[in-house]
Amino acid sequence: MPSPRSTAYLRTKQIDHSQINPSIKDFDNPPGGANLGIVCSWHQGRLAGSLRPLYTSTVRVAAISKKSFPLSKVYGLLEPGPVVLVTTAGKERANIMTMSWHTMMEFTPPLVGCVISNRNFTFDLLKTTRNCVINIPTVELAEKVVGCGNTSGRRVDKFKALGLTPEAATFVKAPLIRECYANLECKVHDAKLVNKYNFFILEVLKAWIDLSRKAPRTMHHLGRGVFEISGKTVRLPSKMK
Repeated sequence: MPSPRSTAYLRTKQIDHSQINPSIKDFDNPPGGANLGIVCSWHQGRLAGSLRPLYTSTVRVAAISKKSFPLSKVYGLLEPGPVVLVTTAGKERANIMTMSWHTMMEFTPPLVGCVISNRNFTFDLLKTTRNCVINIPTVELAEKVVGCGNTSGRRVDKFKALGLTPEAATFVKAPLIRECYANLECKVHDAKLVNKYNFFILEVLKAWIDLSRKAPRTMHHLGRGVFEISGKTVRLPSKMK
């Protein structure tokens, strides 16, 4: 019998009428550990010397094509949202940091959880000032987004170096980035997990959006310089209010 890891194969088994649950668990596991299958057909007959019906089932067991995945790359499978640019206000100048490790935590008021490494310049600024702006860029700013992530605000004025425009916010000292299609003014809501996990919980105080951009295409980081760009939108029935 060919290995199930290289090809699919068929297996049949005869069971009586009391065993007609067509679940793959009724069959022995195939060699190699493959245990996925589809019941293709059932055939009724008679067991010799008995009036009870006999059923023959044919099962197609699919080959396993998955393999072990490095734990160090799991984040690329679960990146929760678009790459953003976080701005903070320093004593000398404002700074920008590229960030992709963030997640929504509450609807109202909006709470956003994010991981900012304590090795980043932004970590100290956010911990001190307790406010920032989450700016959401589109694919047109891809090179600037990557350039921002590849430089340190300790040595470079990123607004000048990357040709981005700061604009005053309403509730926080950190500036908005004019070129981004959406901006979220935030304050630190909870810092209990910062020392242990570098995890800030931010509350959105004010949100801005450029309504002239009808189909903004955001960037999603898959790891090591690889990005996925948002595309087609699918609308399905929903009962959520």
